[in-house]
Amino acid sequence: MNALSPDVRSSLTTLRDYIRWGASRFAEAKLEFGHGTATALDEAAALVLHTLHLPYNLSEFYLQSALTVEERQAIIAIIERRISERKPAAYLTHEAIFAGLSFYVDERVLVPRSPIAELIEQRFAPWIEEDQVERILDLCTGSGCIAIACAYAFPDAEVDAVDLSTDALAVAEINVIKHQLTDEVMLYQSDLFDQLPDELYDIIVSNPPYVAIAEWQQLSPEFHAEPEIGFVAGDSGLDIVIRILAEAKDYLTPQGILVVEVGSSAETLQQAFPTVPFYWLAFERGGDGVFLLTAEQLNDYHEQFANAIN
Repeated sequence: MNALSPDVRSSLTTLRDYIRWGASRFAEAKLEFGHGTATALDEAAALVLHTLHLPYNLSEFYLQSALTVEERQAIIAIIERRISERKPAAYLTHEAIFAGLSFYVDERVLVPRSPIAELIEQRFAPWIEEDQVERILDLCTGSGCIAIACAYAFPDAEVDAVDLSTDALAVAEINVIKHQLTDEVMLYQSDLFDQLPDELYDIIVSNPPYVAIAEWQQLSPEFHAEPEIGFVAGDSGLDIVIRILAEAKDYLTPQGILVVEVGSSAETLQQAFPTVPFYWLAFERGGDGVFLLTAEQLNDYHEQFANAIN
């Protein structure tokens, strides 16, 4: 925090100066990004604006605003923390934006960043009729961001959210209360479908652990700051995904859909089931590795999925 010389400190006066300085410090430190921001400049802007209690869509007009001594000290402190601790920025601010909504996050959950947000904002069109959606299931909910975003997108639907981790569910509960959705979003501690009520869902959506152990070991400190339980899924990265594929058919309505993010394991999944017609979704804002299957397709290929578990 005291790394700035008086001459350098006096030359940094405006909001723009500190965003630029933060980005330069991040680049020099060779930090890794990918937890809601893609570049050093984006991350510096997010940290500076949050520290000053300013909106992320602040008009460029205000970038020339001079900062007070206290504001400069607060920005320097959080920039230096980001470098020294190598934690995602969201763990320093305890806030992440997902589908345009603000969520509380800490080290008990992964930082929300799934491209599924874009699909929720589109209300899963054209794959499902919006007015026919009565129940939605979010498996491996973590912070609850997907479940809560779905509750906003489908205000007349009931949303169930599942996680094995009690720590994650504690964070999800904070967010459900924050968004005043305690009547709309129900939280369950469950190993996938095991503890769910006897219901059928129109949409099952999941961002489960999908990283192979070997890949996990090679990730940067920023990713290792996140809970391992949210990443690792066996040697192939597919242990949990295959269970979802094998069991989901019993929980979907006849016209229901399953949407699952598998990220870097997409190629491995397609190679494991070469005849299955996974529909790989495209996203305007970036991101990949998300597939969609219909209830009918899950039934058609159930034997393959079930055999893969044994």
